[in-house]
Amino acid sequence: MMGFFDNLRHLVRRFFTSLPKRPPSESDIAWVNVNLLSGELALWWRMKSYDQRHSIEVARRFADLCPTCTREQVAAALLHDIGKIDADLGVFARVLATVMGPRGKKFRLYDEHEVIGLRLCRDAGSSVETLRLLDWSTTESRNDPIVKLLCQSDQI
Repeated sequence: MMGFFDNLRHLVRRFFTSLPKRPPSESDIAWVNVNLLSGELALWWRMKSYDQRHSIEVARRFADLCPTCTREQVAAALLHDIGKIDADLGVFARVLATVMGPRGKKFRLYDEHEVIGLRLCRDAGSSVETLRLLDWSTTESRNDPIVKLLCQSDQI
């Protein structure tokens, strides 16, 4: 579990890395293509460029922490924030949503991005393993060693 200052550091870092609008590199996009199924890839392309870059950063960090990871596990890392596409919030609105909580429809969608992302991935045809790793609703799943590595990869 992240402490307050760890979470604050993560959020500040995420804010500043979200400001540039540049797309991911061609080599990163090629890597994503190898690790996502066609339905997952269609979802991934709906993300804003800064979310795409973040998903790649998290997935590459995860792959470094877990050198024997499977394609399904990397897919979970790439898609961990996919539910944010439904909220359609920009960088500054996300800061407000994080501070204010689930007030109003878009902020509620942003707050519920993990549940929404799980549904989107299910509808996109993600594997059972990818879905299992994205479902953090149970204590058992939060205690899973691979889920812990996914969370660790997202918090640096």
